[in-house]
Amino acid sequence: QVQLVDSGGGLVQAGGPLRLSCAASGRTFSHYPMGWFRHAPGKERQCVAGISRSGGSTYYANSVKGRFTISRDGAKNTVYLQMNSLKPEDTAVYYCAARAPVYSDFYYYREAEYNYWGQGTQITVSS
Repeated sequence: QVQLVDSGGGLVQAGGPLRLSCAASGRTFSHYPMGWFRHAPGKERQCVAGISRSGGSTYYANSVKGRFTISRDGAKNTVYLQMNSLKPEDTAVYYCAARAPVYSDFYYYREAEYNYWGQGTQITVSS
């Protein structure tokens, strides 16, 4: 089992950058595909980025492609979401998620495919 702690949210002006971090407990972090989701008021929770266990494969939602970058650091048991050129429509609660250990090196983007969740961190982008 893994526990996830999200951090790095806050208030930012449109066009600005922000980086989220997700610290994972456990010694098998490298076995877990990871993802970042967001949940905006009145909308369904959406996967914005996913990364395979090795970091070699990544997924991005069309709405963030070219602006967000997901990465992972095995030595620190941490996954990051670097967000650039933020827009007011990026305002949401962002959640880190982990899928149970797999041997394949795929990314995942469906909410039902993830087993563990962080507590969420609020990002508000002002215009």
